[in-house]
Amino acid sequence: MQFLRRALVAIAAMGFIAAGAGAAADEETAAPPSKLLKSTADHSKFKALQRVFSSGPEVTKACLSCHTEASKQLHQTQHWKWEYTNPTTQQKLGKKHVINNFCTSVSSNYKACASCHIGYGLKDEGFDFASEENVDCLVCHDSTGKYKKPSGFAGHPVTKDTEFPPGSGKIIRGIDLSAIAQKVGKTRRETCGTCHFYGGGGDAVKHGDLDSSLDNPDKALDVHMDAEGLNFSCATCHKTEGHQVPGSRYAPTAADKGGAHLRGKADSSNPATCQACHGQAPHAGKPKLNDHTDKVACQTCHIPAFARGDMPTKMSWDWSTAGKRDEKGKPLVVTNDDGHITYNGIKGDFVLEENVKPEYVWFNGTVNYTLMGDPIDASKQPIAINSFEGSARDGKSLIWPVKLFRGKQPFDPVNKTLVVTHLAGEDDTAYWKNMVWDKAVAEGMKTMHKPFSGKVDFIETTAMWPITHMVAPKDKALGCNECHTKGGRLDKIEGIYIPGRDANRLVDTIGWLAAGGILAGVLIHGAIRALRRKH
Repeated sequence: MQFLRRALVAIAAMGFIAAGAGAAADEETAAPPSKLLKSTADHSKFKALQRVFSSGPEVTKACLSCHTEASKQLHQTQHWKWEYTNPTTQQKLGKKHVINNFCTSVSSNYKACASCHIGYGLKDEGFDFASEENVDCLVCHDSTGKYKKPSGFAGHPVTKDTEFPPGSGKIIRGIDLSAIAQKVGKTRRETCGTCHFYGGGGDAVKHGDLDSSLDNPDKALDVHMDAEGLNFSCATCHKTEGHQVPGSRYAPTAADKGGAHLRGKADSSNPATCQACHGQAPHAGKPKLNDHTDKVACQTCHIPAFARGDMPTKMSWDWSTAGKRDEKGKPLVVTNDDGHITYNGIKGDFVLEENVKPEYVWFNGTVNYTLMGDPIDASKQPIAINSFEGSARDGKSLIWPVKLFRGKQPFDPVNKTLVVTHLAGEDDTAYWKNMVWDKAVAEGMKTMHKPFSGKVDFIETTAMWPITHMVAPKDKALGCNECHTKGGRLDKIEGIYIPGRDANRLVDTIGWLAAGGILAGVLIHGAIRALRRKH
């Protein structure tokens, strides 16, 4: 009996050991836990997205089944409307109304320009801006990098291989909208940059401080967006609520007089200003530097140059030289040693630059535009496409860095107005198709419902863009001598006395008299002491 009991105990023990070993084996072979998503939702599990989509509006309809208010919110934004009325100047602005010295206007070129609209089907002024399904969710929320809206398709993505232009032999590959929709996420530098990095016709062309180098920048290029450091996205500063993105070139905040914004606390101030984070005295222990903040924008010192990411920006565009063809009859294209285009037969001559020192102006936040129909005086060239208001005495202005873009663009010498040019399209009136100015301008002005004399001439223009990205590390900020010297960066800034740059005859006279008096006193004192020693 005793032997039997021992045997049963041994067998039971072996069973427990085997069970334990089996459990251990299961633990060892079990799949490791999946990586936690940063989002609270895995869109690949949503049945509404587990289908084949043949168009963008179909995707949006699926998105709206959960995000019921998203389109309504977007309908109130400048991103959607391309329209904005400035409350100060009462000018009606936005892409639908302004004239520029790049491609002149979107009005007759919607099918091409709409590749950067957050909607589907914007091909002419008949577009339905009230349609919720016309809102493009993917253009901002794609996380795959595969979402594309080719030029010429009125803002629609291409879902199957398509020859474009027809008969060209060029194929645009279709994209899988279902796979993209199932991987949507927060906005990223890349999604914002899809439009904002490539404005004006190419990478780095328009702004100078926005280009594809900011997709993955280092600290030297931008201390905030540094991919290995703070790694800010655009939305970190342009903090969105209800899809309203703060920060507008039509009504920018030139001088933020408030303190640092406390995140999470209700605040009506613009979170996209430097002061929103850094306050009015950002230089700890350096009161003299803080003395500058009431006159000088932070960007003036902390962005010593733009176009610093090895991508040249366009500094001038001369449309008057367009029209040249090569020996094969095709538009002539000339490139520089770096492979960048400096002349294009359908566009004219370009000047490209890197590491550009900004120009500097007084700016109070009010921008005035020369709009379609505004009379212009050709004797007063260059004509300012936009002008920044501001002065040293208005109490609202700071010294800002800007990109000053110079153009030479078509205008109507009879009606004395700037004109819109129909550029993109396969019709016979598109300049990029036929290279005939009077046809292209006539069609462009027709879309704007504005008169055209039939005559085309060219006029010099300027446009300004505020510089606010590509913030350099603090050790690369401007030194004192950059401004406080004759011929320095602020040489053209008026209305303020800058020590080292300026001279005042009365102040200088008093100063020299004081210095001379002190010197004379020292010499006389020394002479008296010397005489006393002799006696």
